[in-house]
Amino acid sequence: MAELFTTTTVVSLAVTAVYAIGSVGAGRYLGSKLPAVEKWILAWLVFDALIHFTLEGPFVVLSLVGTVNDSQHVMAELWKEYGKADSRWAFADPTIVSLEILTVVVDGALCLVLIYAIMARHFCRHYAQIVLCVCELYGGWMTFCPEWLTGSKSLVTNNILYLWVYLFFFNMLWVVIPLALMWHSWVDIRDNGIAPSGSGKRKEGQRINKLRDPSRLGGGEGLVVYSSMQREVYRLGGGDGPLPGGAEDVNGRYNLRSRKDQ
Repeated sequence: MAELFTTTTVVSLAVTAVYAIGSVGAGRYLGSKLPAVEKWILAWLVFDALIHFTLEGPFVVLSLVGTVNDSQHVMAELWKEYGKADSRWAFADPTIVSLEILTVVVDGALCLVLIYAIMARHFCRHYAQIVLCVCELYGGWMTFCPEWLTGSKSLVTNNILYLWVYLFFFNMLWVVIPLALMWHSWVDIRDNGIAPSGSGKRKEGQRINKLRDPSRLGGGEGLVVYSSMQREVYRLGGGDGPLPGGAEDVNGRYNLRSRKDQ
């Protein structure tokens, strides 16, 4: 047991725990005016960004100038520990380094964009959320699938800590949570978007789009909206009272008969 839990092991797990606790606090603070589910999403994004920038970022730098195994940097000790479970990380495997460059640069940036989009209620929120989730799922697949196809020669699967904590638990976080976030985006888009033609759920979406585009309104609806727009333009131009030509009565109502007779 003493050989299993070394000082590096304990420190690595402790750092991860501190990141997790701090991220939950940050999520609650950043999302103080948002629903509970958004607070948890923000907490995950803060944790995700911290992992990408402060742990995986140093790995990329160390691997571009040499290997983790040859480095004496303090961050190299953490990756040497993980390298006991997957040796590709200790010796700068080109596929791993390539994926990690994208992970740090693209996924890390997307985490920050998504945090901003959630807090600002920006329209790009779910687009960024889906892109981030797809990137992380793809990165996980490309990390392990080539190894599985070649017999898992670099993976240590006969050690409980390495297999179930390092390889399974920590990597499954970036599978389960992205899938959950994709489902969250799907539900939000489904409930707030416009259903396809012929669906019984498209009335609300049609109503909203008609108000945005009066040309899509029919009959009296279109004339009323057209009159409202015409009246505002007329009055902004300095006009006062009813619209000329009998198109509007003295109470500001649209005169359908007068419009028809013109």
